[in-house]
Amino acid sequence: MESLRGTGVVVTGAGGGIGEALARRFAAAGARVAVNDVDAGRARAVADDIGGVAVPGDAGGVAAAAREALGGTVDTFCANAGLGTRGGPEASEEEWATAWDLNVMAHVRAARELLPHWLERGSGRFVSTVSAAGMLTMLGAAPYSVTKHAALAFAEWLSVTYRHRGVEVHAICPEGVRTALLERTGTEGDMVLRPGAIEPAAVADALFDALGAGRFLVLPHPETAGYYAARAGDTDRWLGAMNRVQQKVEARKGNAGPEGAGRTAGAGDAE
Repeated sequence: MESLRGTGVVVTGAGGGIGEALARRFAAAGARVAVNDVDAGRARAVADDIGGVAVPGDAGGVAAAAREALGGTVDTFCANAGLGTRGGPEASEEEWATAWDLNVMAHVRAARELLPHWLERGSGRFVSTVSAAGMLTMLGAAPYSVTKHAALAFAEWLSVTYRHRGVEVHAICPEGVRTALLERTGTEGDMVLRPGAIEPAAVADALFDALGAGRFLVLPHPETAGYYAARAGDTDRWLGAMNRVQQKVEARKGNAGPEGAGRTAGAGDAE
């Protein structure tokens, strides 16, 4: 994409999975890419391979450092780092707080840092890796589902508020993606996500299609749109259908043994 050549792009959680795929795709388009990951070694390895710059550390406060590393300008910020947490209300206060901090507040902090410059010059792009869980839900993972709903809501708010002032916003909402997170989603992931799982590169392809079309929702699994429409059009019917899947999960767990609550991924990928 010619318009990306020479621009400054930040990708959080880019040491592997979706984040790495995004970083590689932006670099291939000629962008200058700042690769962030909580694992400094992984961040440096990807950055070295794509000719980018590594900015390791917590994704929640990386925007200012990444802007400095890119020479003072960030044109596109990809808020990709995320945390998957299984369980429901029984998940600990710490797990709920950590999921909220990374899946939502990291996005808020990045926008707070970058928006003044974007609004002053009249252009900027915010890309949020949300997950289909933010449009629908994910069985067995209340902290993940709730915070991803919030991440989508924040992305929508940004778009509604600033699109007329030159800020483009895109929300990536994949279902199953073959990343480390998928390997830790347990019975629910095996039943709901794994059958249709795609490679991270396909997510990057979907984003670039959306960039070209100026489309807010990025749906690497096109069928997600139908599920979303069904959820809105007849919510009770949709809830009933999802509950039947939940019952099947419980039946399978009854044969396989219990699975406890707990984190399913670190600050690498949201999906």
